[in-house]
Amino acid sequence: MDAAYRKGELRFSAHSARLCSRPFALSPHMSTTCVIGLLWGDEGKGKIVDLFAEKADYVVRYGGGHNAGHTLIHEGETLVLHLIPSAILHSEVTNVIGGGVVIDPFHLRDELGELAGKGIQVELGRNLLLAETCHLILPLHRSLDQLSEQQRGQDRIGTTGRGIGPAYADRASRIGLRLGDLLRPERLRPALRKIYDNKAPLFTESDIDLPSADQLADELIAIGEQLAPGIVDAGHRLRQAQSAGRKLLLEGAQGVLLDVDHGTYPFVTSSNSSTGGIASGTGLPPASLDSVAGIVKAYSTRVGQGPFPSELSGEQAEALRKAGNEYGSTTGRPRRCGWFDAVALRYAVQVSGTTEIVLTNLDVLAGLGPLKIATSYEIPGRGPIEGFPAFDLDLVEPRYEEMAGIPGDISEIRSYEKLPDEARQYVEAIEGMAGAPVSLISVGPGRDQVIHRGSAR
Repeated sequence: MDAAYRKGELRFSAHSARLCSRPFALSPHMSTTCVIGLLWGDEGKGKIVDLFAEKADYVVRYGGGHNAGHTLIHEGETLVLHLIPSAILHSEVTNVIGGGVVIDPFHLRDELGELAGKGIQVELGRNLLLAETCHLILPLHRSLDQLSEQQRGQDRIGTTGRGIGPAYADRASRIGLRLGDLLRPERLRPALRKIYDNKAPLFTESDIDLPSADQLADELIAIGEQLAPGIVDAGHRLRQAQSAGRKLLLEGAQGVLLDVDHGTYPFVTSSNSSTGGIASGTGLPPASLDSVAGIVKAYSTRVGQGPFPSELSGEQAEALRKAGNEYGSTTGRPRRCGWFDAVALRYAVQVSGTTEIVLTNLDVLAGLGPLKIATSYEIPGRGPIEGFPAFDLDLVEPRYEEMAGIPGDISEIRSYEKLPDEARQYVEAIEGMAGAPVSLISVGPGRDQVIHRGSAR
């Protein structure tokens, strides 16, 4: 296609909609598909995974922890999942928490209890499998996370304080505990004491009280007994399923720009949240991925600290935040809001190997007046720059393409042809800049509030 960088600017074709001549992935010819956030997370992956799960046999979380919240609408009520894959509402689908996920066993126990309280059936070993190699988040990891943020002061990263980073750090240091250790008390107890001995000096000058190693071991063993039916060699199960021709849907957490290697470091998560984390986080071979559905909002948002080139402030930001109800599903923190960033999107599409784009929250923009899309970056005094920079992102100033606002309420529209001209022009502009077709558009939080472009043609 003719979307490309030319002299530091992105050019796009108004005819890029021709790319969308086929329906979305998980067709009979597709075996393994990934659904991933393309920018800084909070793009609406939960709803999309729930929608696509109807055609999947397995839905797999491959990275992150309970710092990521996936929001679903279940029987008219909002349901936020933090660890358990979003397809848990489909009782016939096997949900898998892959080995790349770090698990707070106390949170997992409580999340299972909440689902049971809502009448949602979760049967460990049948519709929920837990990889025995998942590393554990312990109470001391949460305390270390919070202590570290306090010590950073103004340089804080803006973590959720849930122990994700310290747990991944222990994994890299090869002292971490894994889910399978909960089933082996003779190994768990001495290993836990070693972790305590290693971390104790870090708390000498703090007022943080931790449970004793023996007390924590007793609690963990009890939780292990509850989870035991679901703790399996998940990689082996998934490879078997793939060989048997089962359809696998892989669910990413956060987004590409929060990837520890490819994101806006150091303001990132502690894992490979891009598609790069799939092989290590599931045990599936890298070449097994057939397609990637990249999820992106029709505008940009970010939670926490870090550079955000197209960020808005003042009344414009507040209007967008209010229209989109932009508050973190996990933290409740107000999200930072900005114009759509096509430079960041194209980078994320390339890094993740996105084959099709799902555009969410298009309805939020209706009635907000003229819209803007960031099409290129420049650094004052240096001029235009190409690509999405790993350094100096806080110095860039975006160049914008202004587009007409979207009139009226579009939340009840289900056909692409029935969208206002302004909405279709906006979608096709994004598509042309991205280098991948927009095959699905979400126009509201409801499961049925979607427009299938492929099926409409």
